[in-house]
Amino acid sequence: SRDLTKSINTNVKGNVKAISTKGTNESLINIASLESENFSLRGDIERISSEIESRNLKIEQINADIVNNQEIIAKAESVINATVQDADYVETNNKLTEVKGKLDSLGEYKNNLQAELKQLDEDRLNLTTRVNKLQDKLFQENVNLTKIDTDIENMQERVWTEYGLNYSTALEFKREGYDLDEGLKNAAETKKAIDRLGYVNVNAIEDSKVYQERFDTYTVQIADLTKAENDLTKIISDLATEMLTRFQTSFDTINLNFNRVFKELFGGGNATLELVPSESGNELEAGVDIKVEPPGKKLQSITLLSGGEKSLTAIAILFAILKLRPMPFVLLDEIEAALDDANVGRFAKYLQKFSAETQFIVITHRKPTMELADNLYGVTMPEKGISKVVSVKLSEAIAVDNQASVSA
Repeated sequence: SRDLTKSINTNVKGNVKAISTKGTNESLINIASLESENFSLRGDIERISSEIESRNLKIEQINADIVNNQEIIAKAESVINATVQDADYVETNNKLTEVKGKLDSLGEYKNNLQAELKQLDEDRLNLTTRVNKLQDKLFQENVNLTKIDTDIENMQERVWTEYGLNYSTALEFKREGYDLDEGLKNAAETKKAIDRLGYVNVNAIEDSKVYQERFDTYTVQIADLTKAENDLTKIISDLATEMLTRFQTSFDTINLNFNRVFKELFGGGNATLELVPSESGNELEAGVDIKVEPPGKKLQSITLLSGGEKSLTAIAILFAILKLRPMPFVLLDEIEAALDDANVGRFAKYLQKFSAETQFIVITHRKPTMELADNLYGVTMPEKGISKVVSVKLSEAIAVDNQASVSA
């Protein structure tokens, strides 16, 4: 970390476009300031420690001098005691006075040394207190330096994580004269714009490939469906044309048959079927208008016909359709109930004529129809609540009747 800090202090001279921030510059300035103050504190500590050591040596020397002076005083006192009875008392007294003077001088010197020693102790205490404070400050500065190193490492890791750049590669994006404040403002605006974009789908590329494949598949399917639609439209158009052709042909045939059957049933006259155009203009959805002219009548509308004439006209239309496409089996339920006897006879004869191609089962109560039938089936009730079916073949009955007449 210290080597990295020194490298940053010596090499960082400008702002890097991708990773330059205000916090990095402040950190570099703090590091340089802390290193300078740390160096100054270390010098003060060494100087004070040297001075304390010198004072300690001086104190030891003074203590040694005091011990020597005390030994000299002790010797002088022993000499005085030994020479009190000497004849040359005056000389000895003078020496004693001299020694006492020296002792007084030594006492004063001792007091001075003790005062100086006290001052030195106070200075040493002050210096020790200052050293402790400086050591505490040095410790705090080291903590701050460690924090700055950690921040720099975190910043480098974040730059590498977000941009894939380290210090050397980031220098490629360095711009001289870069306005950091303006850059931070632009970065904040860009970040807001990115936030407004909302959630970023990191799988967008893979999703786009999947959607492209689905789009291509759907495009092919749409093309197939469009072709199928065009084919079906053509088929429907062809079928509509074929249906229209067949309808027109069948309608013309039915119209022709209707006129013929009408003349046979009514004994003359005219009858036609006309198409009424629909609102859509489709001929297959057109209505049908029936126009008939019974013999001796000039009618403008079929509503002017009597009930029997309407029924006989409907019968004529039925047989006209059957002549177009004969059916193997036809069931008629009292179709001639509204006809008078003359028209019932004509109907029965025409029905008998048409029975060569189609088998008819007719439910009827009219005698002319029964007389021309091949077989008769009746339901009787000989007893109350009991029904019984009776059948007669008219051809056999007629043969038996003819034989009976010949025999008679």
